Amino acid sequence: MAVPKSMRQVIMSGYGGPEVLGIAPAAPVPELRAGELLIKVQAAGVNRPDLAQRLGNYPPPPGASPILGLEVAGTVAALGADVAGWELGASVCALVPGGGYSEYAAAPAVHCLPIPRGLTAVQAAAVPETAFTVWANVFDRGGLKAGEYFLVHGGTSGIGTMAIQLAAAAGAHVLTTAGSAEKCAFCRSIGAEVAIEYRTEDFVAAALKATDGKGVNLILDMVGGSYVERNLKSLALDGRLVQIAMITGNRPEVDLGRLMRNRLTITGSTLRPRTIAEKAAIAVALREHVWPLLESGRVRPIIYKTFALQDVQEAHRELERGQHIGKIVLLVDPQSA
Repeated sequence: MAVPKSMRQVIMSGYGGPEVLGIAPAAPVPELRAGELLIKVQAAGVNRPDLAQRLGNYPPPPGASPILGLEVAGTVAALGADVAGWELGASVCALVPGGGYSEYAAAPAVHCLPIPRGLTAVQAAAVPETAFTVWANVFDRGGLKAGEYFLVHGGTSGIGTMAIQLAAAAGAHVLTTAGSAEKCAFCRSIGAEVAIEYRTEDFVAAALKATDGKGVNLILDMVGGSYVERNLKSLALDGRLVQIAMITGNRPEVDLGRLMRNRLTITGSTLRPRTIAEKAAIAVALREHVWPLLESGRVRPIIYKTFALQDVQEAHRELERGQHIGKIVLLVDPQSA
């Protein structure tokens, strides 16, 4: 498969708003390291970490591409040394450490997965970042079990829609928060038993009501700030809070007495700085547990809107508006995606 010397790629003129994003028409194609695949990108997911990096608040880890984009779908264009199990032209989706907003992206082969049967490249591009994050935090760190009560904030985000579906498929009772009646209705349509309109309802009271006053067993939170103490009030005895972002602040006040009396656990993680081996282990778990759900249709990526690569500024503005339900995806190669 012939690989060109240059490609189109989204670049930043500096840190700031969406206006700093532009297209480099002749950027160099990545040079592969041992153990990597080169992917001819058809579509790339747009995620909140991309917004944070654009603002200068989420620097790439050492050795990672400084270009935005953490998940892609496309075809295998080249194989690095020591790669086994992949063929040129194979359909692939991948978690990438950076560089997804490009016509070609490099990814460790162990972070790549075949596009699930029945999914398009656009749908597959919306899976890796959310699936890796949800599995690592809800099931690995959070230890969610069938029959437990699980609350995820931001149920119509990419993370939220994936968490609702995977938790429901695992037999958990799912509660979520969302910002409108329409969004709450959508959350219920994909598996949430209780959807709380957080602008008009107290999620603590709603969580306690849904559990007969006992509280939920696990919470996945991306808000931080004042939500932390309210989350602790919503947890059952031996409850767990998993923090994966801090949109409203990272220095909350916490009632340590409540933490001790109720034997609560607060934990959290980030995905991008993890080692290749750690993310590879998550990929193995996804192939075993999540890919069958995607291929059967029990779990599906929710696509809100797609944008051409050259319209990346508007894609970021759309994500910042917060009206989306599901994922926003860039069409890098519209004819094949």
